[in-house]
Amino acid sequence: DLKIDLQFLYLYFVFVLCWILSAFLCSLQANFFDEYQMEGVSPEDNEICLEVTPENLSRALKTVQTAKSVKVKLTKKHCPCLTIAAELPTLSSISRVVTHDVPVDVIPRRLWHEFKELNVPDFDVSIYLPPLKTMKNVVDRMKNLSNFLVIEANLNGEMNLKIETDLVSVTTHFKDLGNPPWGKNMSPGVYRDPDSMAEARVDVRRLQQFLMGQQVNPSKAMCNIVHQRILHLILLHEDVSLQYFIPAVA
Repeated sequence: DLKIDLQFLYLYFVFVLCWILSAFLCSLQANFFDEYQMEGVSPEDNEICLEVTPENLSRALKTVQTAKSVKVKLTKKHCPCLTIAAELPTLSSISRVVTHDVPVDVIPRRLWHEFKELNVPDFDVSIYLPPLKTMKNVVDRMKNLSNFLVIEANLNGEMNLKIETDLVSVTTHFKDLGNPPWGKNMSPGVYRDPDSMAEARVDVRRLQQFLMGQQVNPSKAMCNIVHQRILHLILLHEDVSLQYFIPAVA
């Protein structure tokens, strides 16, 4: 009914603003659903790629937050639609079902390669993030000083957020954040000084978009940095992972 590939359901959105491109990826493990049925174009390509207006999907899902159960189907009506049927609570024995038809565009198979999960180069540093609310407050203040922010971190659990302009230089330090287990041995045979900082200079607005993820109350939040190339941010919460890719700017 969506793009389901045995273990994961991928919702992939690409946002383009001027010449700066960032990508957002949400993965839901299959056991997130009580039941699902999928018939792709073939057993080898058992998936369907759809394009949907986020506002339309969000509006439909907001109305089913109190539902007892929700079914999502790909249907053909006046146009291809994601049909969202929600069984709502009722005081009587009569069931009450609300249905939303969200128009979608089916992505031609020849374009599927444009919607594959990004291949991220081996990162230089992986670190746990500080509380998102704290980080968001810092970034909100820094945005008034510059449109760009430098985020740097090392393998000793240290992270800095920096703004540097001709008029002002501001740095916020975070310590003892910890590094994910894989961060200690990212490239076998290649030693990295634990005190050495990897950094990425990014658009403050892109970072603010990610920090809105505090609304999902993640159990873990992590940051991977490919030095001066990519900032890869991850939120984990039960069976859901949110990934956000922000390219570094010169």
